[in-house]
Amino acid sequence: MSPPPPPPQSPSLTHPTSLIFSLFLFYSKSTPNLTFKSPITTMPLTTTPTTHHHFTTPQSLSDWLRPRLPSDSFAAWGTKPGTKNVHNLWLELTQGETSLADSSPPVRTLQVVIVRIKDQNNRLLIESHHQLSNGDVRTRSRPLSEKMKPGETVEEAVVRAVKEELGKDEKFVRIIPGSYSTKVEQRVSVSYPGLPACYVLHTVDAFVDGLPHYEFCTQEQDEYHDHDHSLDEAESAVSCKTHYWKWVDDDDENK
Repeated sequence: MSPPPPPPQSPSLTHPTSLIFSLFLFYSKSTPNLTFKSPITTMPLTTTPTTHHHFTTPQSLSDWLRPRLPSDSFAAWGTKPGTKNVHNLWLELTQGETSLADSSPPVRTLQVVIVRIKDQNNRLLIESHHQLSNGDVRTRSRPLSEKMKPGETVEEAVVRAVKEELGKDEKFVRIIPGSYSTKVEQRVSVSYPGLPACYVLHTVDAFVDGLPHYEFCTQEQDEYHDHDHSLDEAESAVSCKTHYWKWVDDDDENK
């Protein structure tokens, strides 16, 4: 049976704030041009200049966000197909994956690793779409991507992303030397309508042995299974359950 057709993805919007521009300048000047070697070596992360907040509960976060976001946008969180809810953002904050600038609207900053997995025919593996725990289907059309955890190196994030989303251990992963690049993108988040986001993207090319040569899907275990806070918050969040993958010609990635 063919997977359900994905809903159209919301268009990306640019949010020109001085904070985002400062972040762009910071990363363009301070991030070195790094080369990966085989086997995987350690590479430290550059620290992001962000504002830290402590929200004890999802409700305290909701109360803080409500006057800082357009009311119609905030009301769409968790109700509009393909979006996440305030429990998701609270978990991201408590795990240190995301920070929020104290502005109106706030700017969500996060670091993301992108793994461009290739095969011997120079095809690229992309996630065509994924299905969420609430049944929604979201278009992806992008390589394997994962939010980075605090203190995690790019290489550690690559290994974790491959393990969590493709089920392959570190011994199957080979990062292609000299493939590392980084850039900063800003746009309004699809997951959180009305919330501008600054993405610090760390990209590598890699080979992952043992993957199917045709279209396939993988099941992800509970996205928040290792979270040390209340299970109620984790269960209330929207998580990814099934990833759908396909191989494309590398030149076709952005078509």
